[in-house]
Amino acid sequence: GMMRVVSTILPAVCSMWLLREPAFAERRVALVIGNSAYERAPKLPNPTNDATAMAEMFKRAGFDNVQLKLDVKVLEMRRALRDFSEEARNADVAIIYFAGHGLEVQGTNYLVPTDAVLERDIDAYDEAVSLDRLLNVIEQARQLRLVILDACRNNPFAKSMKQAVVSRAVERGLAKIEPIEANTLVAFAAKAGSTADDGDATHSPFTSALVKFLPQPGLDLRRAFGYVRDDVLKPTRNRQDPLLHGALGGAAFS
Repeated sequence: GMMRVVSTILPAVCSMWLLREPAFAERRVALVIGNSAYERAPKLPNPTNDATAMAEMFKRAGFDNVQLKLDVKVLEMRRALRDFSEEARNADVAIIYFAGHGLEVQGTNYLVPTDAVLERDIDAYDEAVSLDRLLNVIEQARQLRLVILDACRNNPFAKSMKQAVVSRAVERGLAKIEPIEANTLVAFAAKAGSTADDGDATHSPFTSALVKFLPQPGLDLRRAFGYVRDDVLKPTRNRQDPLLHGALGGAAFS
């Protein structure tokens, strides 16, 4: 069933437990961003709660550095990423989590800061932050690089956004991503072209499941995301199907 789908994405060599006490002095760092207070788009009740819960989880797990940024504008978001690239360079495990509005323009995924105006689709280059930029920031980490995006809601700017590239729909969710570096994973709250629920509770269904399963001792990352997926499919009546992209080599984790 579902577990099999997830394990085909990741070779079954990863016995890494993300949040265990590391056996040796493994340096783990996380940057956690939650954007709720959008100026030109619908405010989202959950991202700041979701980000706060994730940051707490990483801290409890003994991460060496956890940076929590709430309601960040584009310049702050860029600065946070630039600073975090220094952290990632000296780390074994580097994780970036983002909750908020996300959108796709011409096949590129963008995370939206709170001050974005996005009058035209091409403004995303200047006013938003691409997923590629996040991957770039963590690529120096020695063992595991992970981006978690709870950002596949409908593009709230789509109605007003003038499209320089008329043929592209920019309404639904995020685009599929190309294969990425080894030992790099990207977890989407919903698969390409579909959207994620913000949820009726304090947390989105995706983040609720992450907080529940990621800290379980002895549970490797692949299994943990399998459980997360099952847990999200239930409350969303199979409408929302989280997806994990990427591959883990066997050498880094034995």
